[in-house]
Amino acid sequence: MKDLASTLERFSAGDRRALARLITLVENRSSAVPEVMRALYARKGRARIVGLTGPPGAGKSTLGDRIIACLREQGRKVGVVAVDPSSPFSGGALLGDRVRMQAHFLDEGVFIRSLSTRGRHGGLARATREVVQLLDAFGFDDVLVETVGVGQTELDVMRLAHTTLVVLVPEAGDTIQVMKAGLLEIADVFIVNKADREGAGRLKNELEVMLGLRGESRWRVPVLLTEATAGKGIVEVVEQIDAHAAALHAAGGDDGSETRVREWVEILRDEVEQRLSLVLESDDFAELARDLREDHTDPYSAALAVLKDPERLARALAGKRDRSGS
Repeated sequence: MKDLASTLERFSAGDRRALARLITLVENRSSAVPEVMRALYARKGRARIVGLTGPPGAGKSTLGDRIIACLREQGRKVGVVAVDPSSPFSGGALLGDRVRMQAHFLDEGVFIRSLSTRGRHGGLARATREVVQLLDAFGFDDVLVETVGVGQTELDVMRLAHTTLVVLVPEAGDTIQVMKAGLLEIADVFIVNKADREGAGRLKNELEVMLGLRGESRWRVPVLLTEATAGKGIVEVVEQIDAHAAALHAAGGDDGSETRVREWVEILRDEVEQRLSLVLESDDFAELARDLREDHTDPYSAALAVLKDPERLARALAGKRDRSGS
């Protein structure tokens, strides 16, 4: 794959168009993805990954814009992954990156990419992990991942990010709902945005009380008040991101072993899931698929029949079609 080799070379030389090209390959789940990620894997592991999550309407994009500006003032290069809801028609991102964080588009030290969840309700785009790794390998100091902010998404962010910022607003309602959503467990920093609104101080106090009931831990989760549109409280947010990174370093952090094992399992599951569609297309199982369509067997029996024939299953997953009948 001569073109891919050329793209990887340009990526290594700092070509942003090559970065964009590789991200597109990853997002489209190209068959070249394993080769790309394998080639760049040794280059990753240097970036600080910050998750930004919370309910819709909390002002995450504006807050992210201000955080980027603050990091750029420190001379840090920032990559941004904005995970958007999928279009029900195209499968693409409903909220393109051009409507987000517009002040940074001409800044060579910032790279922003929107990704679609592709119908995976409550979850990050399947490609998000690889895109973050590409931005890391490209040399960004910080990678900011902003999520849709619903359901399972926050748990996905926690697994991906080194530091997770959970953004709420005074109208968030009863903080018991925060506990039910699991946000209390995943937050490294709580942010009450739009703090000029009534109830901000009360929500901050309630969160602090609830966090105090968790007992002692190596990191005391702070609750910060911000007004992102006015730029208030942003410096304090970045200071807490820095403090959390320092705390992780002082504690010895994660040597990455468990992360690599978890990543291996996720990659294996994704690869198998992608290739399962080949089973129905495979000549090896054409007769079984026909029996299923014509109601001569049931899906459970058909699935077990596939699993009980590992040789043909392996051939089908490899994408090899046996037209000879052997």
